[in-house]
Amino acid sequence: MNIEIHPTAILNPNAEINEGVIIGPFCIIGEGVRIKKGTKLISNVVIDGDTEIGENCIIYPFTSIGLPPQDLKYKGEKTAVKIGNNNIIREYGTIHRASVGGDGVTTIGDNNFFMAYVHIAHDCKIGSNIIMANAATLGGHVIVEDYAIISGLAAIHQFTRVGAYAMVGGFSGVAQDIPPYTIASGARARLFGLNTIGLKRHGFSDAKINHLKKAYKILFREKRTLKDAIKKIQEDLSETDEIKHLIEFIQQKNTRGICR
Repeated sequence: MNIEIHPTAILNPNAEINEGVIIGPFCIIGEGVRIKKGTKLISNVVIDGDTEIGENCIIYPFTSIGLPPQDLKYKGEKTAVKIGNNNIIREYGTIHRASVGGDGVTTIGDNNFFMAYVHIAHDCKIGSNIIMANAATLGGHVIVEDYAIISGLAAIHQFTRVGAYAMVGGFSGVAQDIPPYTIASGARARLFGLNTIGLKRHGFSDAKINHLKKAYKILFREKRTLKDAIKKIQEDLSETDEIKHLIEFIQQKNTRGICR
């Protein structure tokens, strides 16, 4: 197989390394690790535990993946990390394997860009096409849906959700769920409207954006309960895919409440 392994790298003989993988200087690869074709480890990368890295990922120096969770409840149970394809993980990133109390897997999708010092804690469920800027931090059991952006130095509380196409501003503390398509910011983050620029960049039509604006106004500006607001949206607005997802996100059982 066409695998490049630098002589200073240390690989457990039971690790599974696929064709086209490049493992640079001073990398350490543990026993249960599986790295799929085309992935490149620049240097000084540590990957351990039951960890799967997908195809064509690029992992930069001093990143660690699959190490035990920072959770006092964890007593060495067998848990895992699963990372998809085409992800870029920049310097000093940390991605921990799951702890107890979830489904046992920290999961990351495809085509994500994690900048330097990003931390993804145990049991997180990360979608695809997400950007996390420098030092963005996720507590345990956080869910981030597709195309979300989490800006630099933002911290997301454990068991919190960030919806699809949402944007979290820099230096924010997020302690409640951020609905899809919105912008949130602040030391105790609150909503500041739709992520209009982001939606346009992703090809949302003016008609779809205006439809979401009407739903946002009913939900968050008419001083209704969420239950009453959802009822009015269902009565007054046509059910597009975006409106359906927004309502389902709010109606899902959650532990942190909805940011407003």
